[in-house]
Amino acid sequence: MRGHLLDPDTLVRAVASGKQKGQEPRWRRVELRYVDIKAGRHLQVTAYDATQAHTSNYAVGDAARDAVDDLLDEPFASWHVETTTESHQVRVTKKLEAVVHTTARQEPVEPDRGHDRDKERLLPEDDPVFKALGLTDAQGRLKPSRHAKLRQVEEFLRLLDSSVTDAIEKGHLRRPTAEEPLRIADLGCGNAYLTFTAQRYLAEVKQLPVVVTGVDVKEQSREHNSAVAAELGVDAEFVVGSIAGAQLDPAPEVVLALHACDTATDEALARAVEWGAQLVLAAPCCHHDIAAQLRRAPTPSPYALITRHGILRERLADTLTDGLRAALMRMQGYRVDVVQFVESQHTPRNTMLRAVRTGSPVKGGGVRKEYDELVTTWSIRPKLAELLGLA
Repeated sequence: MRGHLLDPDTLVRAVASGKQKGQEPRWRRVELRYVDIKAGRHLQVTAYDATQAHTSNYAVGDAARDAVDDLLDEPFASWHVETTTESHQVRVTKKLEAVVHTTARQEPVEPDRGHDRDKERLLPEDDPVFKALGLTDAQGRLKPSRHAKLRQVEEFLRLLDSSVTDAIEKGHLRRPTAEEPLRIADLGCGNAYLTFTAQRYLAEVKQLPVVVTGVDVKEQSREHNSAVAAELGVDAEFVVGSIAGAQLDPAPEVVLALHACDTATDEALARAVEWGAQLVLAAPCCHHDIAAQLRRAPTPSPYALITRHGILRERLADTLTDGLRAALMRMQGYRVDVVQFVESQHTPRNTMLRAVRTGSPVKGGGVRKEYDELVTTWSIRPKLAELLGLA
């Protein structure tokens, strides 16, 4: 396989994924192919972590060889290597034995060496869900004004995919069945872009039985989304109500909240805790509450040099708010990551809090001590702490 990977003339594409028993590779998935750029032919390596794709190019020769050897040292469970004439599958068994399967192509293929290739989409642009949501026209072509929204949805699906897969594999989220589908709630769903695309991807592509519920305060949203659900023929329910007051029975196991404004994000996180949701994905929008508290409270020394500038004080409020939210969720028994899910050129609201329930609430310890010190130093009172009864 190493020889195929290092052949710049015959390699079409290679993909490494999975993990060997008891080991964890640096990357969730890696894709390799050769591209032609101004400096000549290079090996392009695209490595995916839990949230983003990282692309690097290596000149044919020593640089490409070192990159390939580095990847072959990673404990991936499988390699799929396609050449112009053959397709090779290498799979590592639980006994750490390699099983190789090779098939010949009926006809040789020409590799694509173009450098500026679009990232493979999780859902194709002509998928019926995008037409129903108004992102594409009748011919399945993306509307020019909807590029940013599609990119946002696509990146969210990548994060949802990796989060659900990882939580199921590690036993933090049960594996759904047709009799007991995975229950997902989208709080503050609006026009339900996430509700529908999450259902479509998980059910149709990943083949995971899911049932989705969208919650929004507007009756107009419920009527619109119910009509879209009927058009798509999917089993989705939409209810009218506030995030804080929505009653869902049975309780959802996965809670989504994308761009719930200000303390609405706190309400979504508190409801997720109340329901005992195993997975929470929340992308906050605006942080007015803590920002207003910072303006009223005296600034602790020596941070006045920062808060005297309005734009820096607002950014500090953003960071404090989400840092405290992460700490509070950790106290509730969640493992929390704060990640970027869309590049900042597409939207400035690109922070995602991902929380996976891994244990029981933590009453004391270092996290609580650090949290208490931080809120005391800044004389602030986070809304989420009030909602959780920890203020």
